[in-house]
Amino acid sequence: MALKALWYVEVTSQVEVGQIMIFLGPNYVLTVCHGESDPIPEAERRLCSDPAMLAFGPVAVLHAVLDVTVDAYGSIAEEVRGDLSDLERRVFSPVREDVIEEVYSLKREVLEFRDAVQPLVPVVQDLAGPRTGWHEDAMPYLRDVADHVHRTDIEVRSLDELLNSVLDAHLARVGTWQNDDMRTISAWAAIFALPTLIAGVYGMNFAHMPELEWTYGYPLAVAAMVGASALLRRLFRRNGWL
Repeated sequence: MALKALWYVEVTSQVEVGQIMIFLGPNYVLTVCHGESDPIPEAERRLCSDPAMLAFGPVAVLHAVLDVTVDAYGSIAEEVRGDLSDLERRVFSPVREDVIEEVYSLKREVLEFRDAVQPLVPVVQDLAGPRTGWHEDAMPYLRDVADHVHRTDIEVRSLDELLNSVLDAHLARVGTWQNDDMRTISAWAAIFALPTLIAGVYGMNFAHMPELEWTYGYPLAVAAMVGASALLRRLFRRNGWL
């Protein structure tokens, strides 16, 4: 059988993928590992600490390798969930921050994780069933590994769904930020439009305009501009537009 070995790189928050090939015979087990993750030393340690398992023959080695690999899946799921929780806090923080790149990066890691776990689920479930030539007492151990793989598969699926929700929430917040910016721009445009309107009226240069020859016409026009602009600014600030 072939399965993927995973390990988590904390510096880059990435899930790296390797491969393990297991050749199982009546009296031998041959393993070939590609990548930095090698479950064989830990599997050997577990077998040496439980000599009764060795009575199951090569199946015991198969179980030990699967058990170590699946335990690593569970640890990686916890690390990824921690990264996801951090992204959630950043998405819903009051500080504006664009985390779309981080969300897509984590989603790519989760997809790699899912591609490693999902194909293993039916394989391990099949191994946990009755098989000719295998020690009957070894079956509960394989069923335990199958349960762990199934739980990890559910965990990875939930992480993928949560990432979709985080992405939707972030896009919704980006839309809200854009609406806030447009409201602010519209409010300032309205404030500047009112003095422009008043100045435009008195800039038409008609010969007969009552206020043109009035002593207090200019101060009154300026005061009207300033007062109207201040009133609009106060109204917009009270309504949360500024």
